[in-house]
Amino acid sequence: MPRDSVPHLLSHATELLEEQFSALPAFEPAKESAAQPGVIEQILSEVAHRLGDNYPYFHPLYAGQMLKPPHPVARAAYALAMNINPNNHARDGGRASSEMEIEAVRQIAALFGWTEFLGHLTSSGTMANLEALWVAGQLAPGKRVVGSDQAHYTHSRISAVLKLEYTAVASDSSARMSLDALEAELRKGDVGTVVVTLGTTALGAVDPLDQILALRERYGFRVHVDGAYGGYFRLIMDDLAAPARCAYAAVSQADSIVVDPHKHGLQPYGCGCVLFRDPAVGRFYKHDSPYTYFTSKQLHLGEISLECSRAGAAAVALWATQRLLPPVPGGEFARGLARGRAAALELDRRLRADAAGRFQPLAAGAPELDIVVWKLNGQTPERSSELAQRVFDACAARDLHLALAQLPRQWFEPDLPATEGAKSVTCLRSVLMKPEHEAWLGAIWDRLAAACGEVM
Repeated sequence: MPRDSVPHLLSHATELLEEQFSALPAFEPAKESAAQPGVIEQILSEVAHRLGDNYPYFHPLYAGQMLKPPHPVARAAYALAMNINPNNHARDGGRASSEMEIEAVRQIAALFGWTEFLGHLTSSGTMANLEALWVAGQLAPGKRVVGSDQAHYTHSRISAVLKLEYTAVASDSSARMSLDALEAELRKGDVGTVVVTLGTTALGAVDPLDQILALRERYGFRVHVDGAYGGYFRLIMDDLAAPARCAYAAVSQADSIVVDPHKHGLQPYGCGCVLFRDPAVGRFYKHDSPYTYFTSKQLHLGEISLECSRAGAAAVALWATQRLLPPVPGGEFARGLARGRAAALELDRRLRADAAGRFQPLAAGAPELDIVVWKLNGQTPERSSELAQRVFDACAARDLHLALAQLPRQWFEPDLPATEGAKSVTCLRSVLMKPEHEAWLGAIWDRLAAACGEVM
């Protein structure tokens, strides 16, 4: 959708929305909401200048962190909903947007193969994971939560908030959860929940969910899938390498799933989603409110959510985006994911084929999803880390924005003795999650090569 068409379409939609309430008597807005246009223009100009102090997250040359621009229809639908400013805690505050949330979440659940479930949107992936672990704690009180040492740090922090003991288990040389390390913890008999990450935030590594589910049959524990970053890749699982494909194929057997539409799902912040395979866990949310739930006998989203006030506009934006781009295999949205991953595979290929030998990609092989990490070849780990920082700066000077990451040396040098020197090294990292990254890969490579030519 061309950028210049959005204001026109939004203006027309706003007129249609206003017509829905045209029978109401006119009123004069309070003075504080009726500021002079010149004052508002000045303030918005200041806002625009202040917002210019940002990296260009929307541009294909921004290839650093997990930042993907919302689709124009998501921005427009969000802005349109803000004329109402609905609150999806109760139908009293968000009648239409609550229905839209229910419909949108049903589409996300279908993506994972669920038709019977309990789920809703949240303000973030952190809140979604908190709800999943809170339910897990209710079902297995006093038992531990375990996840790999590459799981997002939020799980440890959330567990502390919930007064649940958390244990990080070792990952293997591919940054996936080690099954041997996991089973060693399971043998202790006090593990209630295993957090399985489908797409770690450092490397995009995919834990072996299918094999962890086999351990569940022997040891009995809940499986929570953190797909906040990587969940949507189930749409293109047939394009993935065998280990990741097997993991995604098994996701419908998980007990709970988290995915963030504000990552790959083209949504504004914040929009997370939590899903439970067993709808009966809704009993843990049960509460009474003498003033909130009275206008409808239908389920209020606040009755299945730890959060109270939540932006109904987020649900409207997601609903509109999924109407335009349904999250189904083979659709345009899925093809966008595939294009980003193709860019990551191409960047990794070029790094490995570099004739000058300047780069050392992961020893484990090509990226599983759309994150690429690589080490700069230096005589020492300290020199490699220094080069990474200097290349990072030189790329930024050329408008190419990457990221830095501290990673274990053994991921790049698997034969390295564990006792030898520094255990970690600063690396360069790129998240190629925009469909446009595929077409821009040549420009990205040229800028990276030029930066290396200046520094190395």
